[in-house]
Amino acid sequence: MEQATFTEVRNQAKHYFDMVELGNSVRVFRNGKPIADIVPILADMPSWKRSSVQPLVLEGISASQLILDERKADG
Repeated sequence: MEQATFTEVRNQAKHYFDMVELGNSVRVFRNGKPIADIVPILADMPSWKRSSVQPLVLEGISASQLILDERKADG
């Protein structure tokens, strides 16, 4: 996923929306914090093929990372 500041997206909108049109996603940051994801619309793709699943995040850490860290501690 491409990352850009709000100002970069505002000043170079065509560039970032061209990327999205090609199938890439862009995460937008303001003051160092993520505020939005710009993702392509994949209307012609079956729903089961779309990557619309977002990772579960608990206290700023993904749940899958917490599980991996716990497994390392136990093993």
